[in-house]
Amino acid sequence: MAGPLLVVDAPSILYRAFFALPTSITGRGGRAVNALLGATNLILRAVEEHGPRAVALCFGPDAARYREELYPPYHAARPPVPDELAPQFADAPAFFAAFGWAWVRDDELEADDVMHSLALVEEEAGGEALLMTGDRDLFQCVTGRVSVLYVRTGTKGAELVDEAEVERRYGVPPALVPDFIALRGDPSDGLPGAKGVGEKTAAELLRRHGSLEAVLEGAIGERSARVRGALLGAADELRVFKEIASLRRIPVERPPDRETDLAGAAEAARARGMRALADRLERIASPPA
Repeated sequence: MAGPLLVVDAPSILYRAFFALPTSITGRGGRAVNALLGATNLILRAVEEHGPRAVALCFGPDAARYREELYPPYHAARPPVPDELAPQFADAPAFFAAFGWAWVRDDELEADDVMHSLALVEEEAGGEALLMTGDRDLFQCVTGRVSVLYVRTGTKGAELVDEAEVERRYGVPPALVPDFIALRGDPSDGLPGAKGVGEKTAAELLRRHGSLEAVLEGAIGERSARVRGALLGAADELRVFKEIASLRRIPVERPPDRETDLAGAAEAARARGMRALADRLERIASPPA
């Protein structure tokens, strides 16, 4: 198999599927299965479109401890996991294992860090990786061999984001995404950025200086008093924000080639009372002659 490695941000995709589909979609015992169903549909669509050599789902804690210690408001405003979603999170590893998909978790770092690590391993082995996520932090991983399949809440499928698309969106190359996040801020992560510095100013500063560190070194020379004050007044915090936004590498093994096991997936779906999904998987697995 010569296709890319499909690396899935399991928490992100499950969350988006949960809010895209009603909790009235239930399985055995009347328990909601909307997140599992929606995530399955998204991943199977990507498998059909991109023919990956293997699929790896990544998981980890919502917030890495070291990031919380660096900046306590990090992820602090995120709501708790909905009651109907928590059991689906717990069941996801066993359910998706039945598809023949790898499950890669780290107990300390987040799913984003795991995905970043798998992408590096795949690229170093001469392969290509597709990172399926709804989190734009992963844009920093994009290279000539690594792309992001960006999923928005409430939409079908995923948008392919390559190096040119990152630069079109942000005005900076993928390697400067952590610097950009530090300056602009990221409300979803609780990072405020530099006060009054928006996307255009952040990109312009980075294009002129080349890095957050260089921006801060040259802050005293900025012509705008507002920008100069914002940079000088929050220099230490901005460096922390970049450290938080920068994904870390952890030791991971490159997943072996493995096709999706549609028959095994159908059996797992039927065991959970997801009859329509099971029927569809069986039809795909054994098409009529």
